[in-house]
Amino acid sequence: MIKTAEILCVGTELLLGEVVNTNASHISKKLADYGVSVYHHTVVGDNPQRLSEALELALSRSDLVVMSGGLGPTYDDLTKETVAAYFGLGMHTDKPTEEAIKKFFASRGKGLCTMTKNNLKQAEIPDGAIAVPNPNGTAPGIIVEKDGKTVIMLPGPPRELCPLVDGAISDYLRKNTESLLVSHNLHIIGMGESAVEDALKELMTSSENPTVAPYAGDGETRLRVTAKAASPEEGEKLCGEMIEKIMSSTVGRFVYGIDVGSTEKALINALKEAGLTVSTAESCTGGLIAKKITDVSGASEVYMGSCVTYANEAKVKLVGVSEETLKKYGAVSEQTAKEMAKGVREALGTDIGISTTGIAGPDGGTPEKPVGTIYVGISSRLGERAVNLRLSSMRSRDFLRTCTAGNALSMALDEVLKIKNEAKL
Repeated sequence: MIKTAEILCVGTELLLGEVVNTNASHISKKLADYGVSVYHHTVVGDNPQRLSEALELALSRSDLVVMSGGLGPTYDDLTKETVAAYFGLGMHTDKPTEEAIKKFFASRGKGLCTMTKNNLKQAEIPDGAIAVPNPNGTAPGIIVEKDGKTVIMLPGPPRELCPLVDGAISDYLRKNTESLLVSHNLHIIGMGESAVEDALKELMTSSENPTVAPYAGDGETRLRVTAKAASPEEGEKLCGEMIEKIMSSTVGRFVYGIDVGSTEKALINALKEAGLTVSTAESCTGGLIAKKITDVSGASEVYMGSCVTYANEAKVKLVGVSEETLKKYGAVSEQTAKEMAKGVREALGTDIGISTTGIAGPDGGTPEKPVGTIYVGISSRLGERAVNLRLSSMRSRDFLRTCTAGNALSMALDEVLKIKNEAKL
């Protein structure tokens, strides 16, 4: 049975940073689903000696090595040959794969993509290996089992690799592992990671099954509850018992959703449930909050629109910020943030208005208002308020804007929950 694994990704383009290695992430998640422990990720270039050394090291410390890349038709695609040499295996042509390659090119039509002789190199696999058909390309997945070790070779392009991992490779793992992992994520706002850990320290430090681990996000904290079990039903039962313990603790009242995916999704769902609407007025975030919200399908039911009021004139004309406020307190101020939120709420006729105004840098800061001085405003029937996020001036402009958007969405979600709780009283 497979218990430990290493992921070995092949390609000089990965080392040069020309391609982002998303394959390792996808493979890791799938291995985790089946309770396989992954202790190492390795990337090696298209060099036979270094590839051979990396493979030998990986197999010395793992039951399974999952490789991606190096299965193409060119001279530098040497993954199969390296694996065959390690196990002392010969190579042969897999006839079903050869036919599939020929059909693939025949279906493309003349002139579009002509098959050359080296394309058939992809049909060559190590003796005794299992060829896994690839419906999205010409290089098959390949499984080699020998001497108590397993190597799974997968094509490099994610559009080919991911369907194989989610399909045939998952079926293989299901048959060759003793357990699986079931995980659920609890999303928390209004309570920081350190406070959550302090409240749940005994649960987090316990070696018992399931485990509880905290993660900090943009404006929220996430708790992952993971159970190792022999079946999905057993895993769900274990997770459910742990989630009940968490919900009955002081952390429970700060949990806004389970497995909601993102703050914006949770906000949209909460707005729909409460029958409320929202609008945004953005300065320093430049429409980023609007993008996050509209990325969620069905947002149009509750999201009325946005005003990107970057200049002071736009703040006055579009969302009714007082010129006196701008003159007295400045565009980056609690007062301006509150007036922006109230103004967009009234202009678009929504239940909730969100606003952002601040200095995202790298220029524009002053001793009184350094880079990272950013206000998020909220307006609803509960009134207006604004929070100074006081973000670090050492962080990048993109980080400050992203973090601001996350905090704004979290504050909006918190406002929805407060309105719902008020209605219950």
